[in-house]
Amino acid sequence: MLDREQYLAVLAAEVAAFLPACERAGFSAPVPPCPGWSVSDLVWHLTEVHHFWSWIVEGGHASPEGYERPARPTDHGALAALHDSTARHMIDVLAAPDPEVPVWSWSDDRTVGFVLRRMAHETAVHRIDADQASGSPAEMDASLASDGIDEFLEHFLADGSAAVAAVGGSVHLHCADAAGEWTVRPAANGWDLTREHAKGDCALRGRAIDLLMVLWRRSPLSMADVVGDAAVAERFVAVSSLQ
Repeated sequence: MLDREQYLAVLAAEVAAFLPACERAGFSAPVPPCPGWSVSDLVWHLTEVHHFWSWIVEGGHASPEGYERPARPTDHGALAALHDSTARHMIDVLAAPDPEVPVWSWSDDRTVGFVLRRMAHETAVHRIDADQASGSPAEMDASLASDGIDEFLEHFLADGSAAVAAVGGSVHLHCADAAGEWTVRPAANGWDLTREHAKGDCALRGRAIDLLMVLWRRSPLSMADVVGDAAVAERFVAVSSLQ
């Protein structure tokens, strides 16, 4: 994991880069990683996400009950302005409390630190979505992408024995350009995640950004080097719980 100041710096940088990437693409352009979405939809989605988590943290809420989402502007300029003000407010909100302060989350980790890490990665992935809408390749600092893989494996693997049975094997992931190795093994009611070099039924190796985009189903599995049982790798990516 990165530390608090690093996540805040990432968040500030990604917020600053997001709208310019959207403007390069054009608000009416489709977003290839998000079928059916326009860039305007992407801006609205991230605005809603930032607004919600700002409300959770600023109010110290222990439940999402009582939250009221803002109205979506119909004008692209007004939408961009709302996104900008909401994102900047979120940064201020997340910079204030100690990361260990308890707040509601859908994760087992119910702290401000979880929200800060989640918002850094949420914003970074959607900035990449905007870049790809304008025809630019997916790029991210390798250490941040490696942390994104770690966060994904912690919080977005599909739960339950049915998902494990559907995959039918273990998976090893290995970043080629940054520190980061994980092995995910079937367990009684989910997955056993270890951060180690170990043999799995299949292995996915490649640049951290490519592995991250494969896990988020932004890129095809062919972007990674797959060793061993490719069918296990395909099923593993397919059952991930994307919230």
